[in-house]
Amino acid sequence: MTYDVGAVRSLFPSLLEGAAHFDGPGGSQTPTPVADAVRDTLVSAISNRGDVTPSERHADAVVTEARAAMADLLGADPRGIVFGRSATALTYDLSRALAKTWQPGDEIVVTRLDHDSNIRPWVQAAESVGAVVKWADFEPDTGEMHSAAVTSLLSDRTRLVATTAASNLIGTKPPVCKIARAVHEVGALHWVDGVHATAHASVDLPSLGVDFWTCSPYKFLGPHLGVLAASPELLETLTMDKLLPSSDAVPERFELGTLPYELLAGTTAAVEVLAGLDPSATGSRRERILASFAALEEHEHRLLSRLEAGLLGMPGVRLFSNARKRTPTLLFTVEGMTAQEVRRGLAEHGVNAPASHFYAIEASRHLGLGDEGGVRVGLAPYTDDNDIDRLLAALADLTPSRT
Repeated sequence: MTYDVGAVRSLFPSLLEGAAHFDGPGGSQTPTPVADAVRDTLVSAISNRGDVTPSERHADAVVTEARAAMADLLGADPRGIVFGRSATALTYDLSRALAKTWQPGDEIVVTRLDHDSNIRPWVQAAESVGAVVKWADFEPDTGEMHSAAVTSLLSDRTRLVATTAASNLIGTKPPVCKIARAVHEVGALHWVDGVHATAHASVDLPSLGVDFWTCSPYKFLGPHLGVLAASPELLETLTMDKLLPSSDAVPERFELGTLPYELLAGTTAAVEVLAGLDPSATGSRRERILASFAALEEHEHRLLSRLEAGLLGMPGVRLFSNARKRTPTLLFTVEGMTAQEVRRGLAEHGVNAPASHFYAIEASRHLGLGDEGGVRVGLAPYTDDNDIDRLLAALADLTPSRT
């Protein structure tokens, strides 16, 4: 197993502009095969889905191929792959559908570790029917989210538990499997925000045992849209507010309006790029994905170790990403500088490392960072040692009196 980061970087024309990109958690750079797939679909003969004209069949094939690609990426059933404008939009749409099954006094569990897109839709849906919201906290000092923080809140009135698979702010990976088992023991559903996690490790939904998983292709080399994965049998039990003539079949029942065919083609291409990160991998696309993510995890872990050691060696730098299991994502602050000042200083050195709460507003406040947040650096498939060197050198240059 060999990870050739040089070959990977050659797929990304934007890297020729010279910046070191540590902003992947907010959206990765786009490889040429993805851009080509989007363009080719836009300029080809395509129309509404059908089986009569070539353009209709083309549209139908694009959708079918994208469902199969995402099913291979997540270890899911392609019949349960739903596409939407974003993961946030899908969560809002399904929260309304699920709320139709709740009664006053039912209980919904959310966590302060999550992105707000996996908090506010559930809080608002609960309020609309008189359900009770319970909050699970994480440990601010360690960043850990233990299963007991969630499972201690469960009861026979629990209807849904919403957790993240990995914090987009500090990288913490909660014990999803343990939480899912406990949730199912009380007869509730487990909704998981996998937006940040999907970009960094292989996903196998049957093994995880969760009911719903959302992700966003633009976080893992694809275009801007959202994906929901669930069992088709579960989706059959939910009803949606939709147009009368639109299909009531699953998964089309949840896809409001015509799908963006060009973005679906780009999503399929992104999955193919991910499957090819380990060029020595063989077998089915799913098998190549598993092998490639194993290589990617090893590559990112090595770089993270270098980056973390460098940051820890800088006086005045405080790291907030300390959980034992986490993605290659670090949140930090610099004593005497605001997060935005650090961000601007790094940008002047050609290093893209954004600063904010990144919509994980509850987590930022729980960490004591308030609404300002911190500086976040995240690794991506194209990150290399030179990028790490540039970031550390730029940060040292910003704080000469401390180093």
